[in-house]
Amino acid sequence: MEEYVIENEPYYIPVGSEVEIFTAAYRNHLPINLKGPTGCGKTRFMEYMAYKLKRPLITVACHEDLTATDLVGRFLIKGDSVEWNDGPLTKAVKSGAICYLDEVVEARKDTIVVIHPLTDNRRIIPIDKLGVILKASSEFMLAISYNPGYQSAVKDLKQSTRQRFVSIEFDYPPTEIEKQIVAHESGIDDRMAGSLVEIGHRIRNFKHHGLEEGVSTRLLIYAGKLIHEGIEPKEACRIAMARPITDNPDLQKSIDEIIAAILE
Repeated sequence: MEEYVIENEPYYIPVGSEVEIFTAAYRNHLPINLKGPTGCGKTRFMEYMAYKLKRPLITVACHEDLTATDLVGRFLIKGDSVEWNDGPLTKAVKSGAICYLDEVVEARKDTIVVIHPLTDNRRIIPIDKLGVILKASSEFMLAISYNPGYQSAVKDLKQSTRQRFVSIEFDYPPTEIEKQIVAHESGIDDRMAGSLVEIGHRIRNFKHHGLEEGVSTRLLIYAGKLIHEGIEPKEACRIAMARPITDNPDLQKSIDEIIAAILE
């Protein structure tokens, strides 16, 4: 499990009581659900908590082709023999790792059902192909995340799944904290970081005017890294912040005008 151990402390600034809530949930064997927009720090928070709790972190990027077999495990042919290969969820259950299912609503509905026995007092995982039922290690924790902004009738958590988790709401960090994050992660100075954060906040106001998703903290960092490498600031913002979030020419023009006004 050494490959899943986070050796160096990830950079994370708490914005509320999320660290205390996560720690209490872990100590009481409660599964946890992180809800929030893309690029707001959910995955970094998971890495930070795994480091603080000294537990391996196994992350699964969920997608529409993810099956229960992918999570639990499968038989593989190796030479002349057939061997069982544990999936990431089974590895976490056995070793007492934290298993993090990122963007869980992207997975198939029949796949999600396999986690249910791990989210109540049973804390078990049936492995039908082996005919065994594994009891989770006392150090095991299950965490999921999803973006409520993309909810639809097709992609949403059922109540039967939703009510099995303690939920922590995430959003983009407050201005001063976001400025610190952008400066630290990209290497630019505080003044430029403040300008990028201001641009980001202005762009997020377009979310109710045709923009599907506001610009993420991640994209602000990308812009900062390009600027740090010598890319002209306005160009860096256009290619890292404006173009990735919309193909609408009118929205792009409006965002470009915000960038030009703040970076004049």
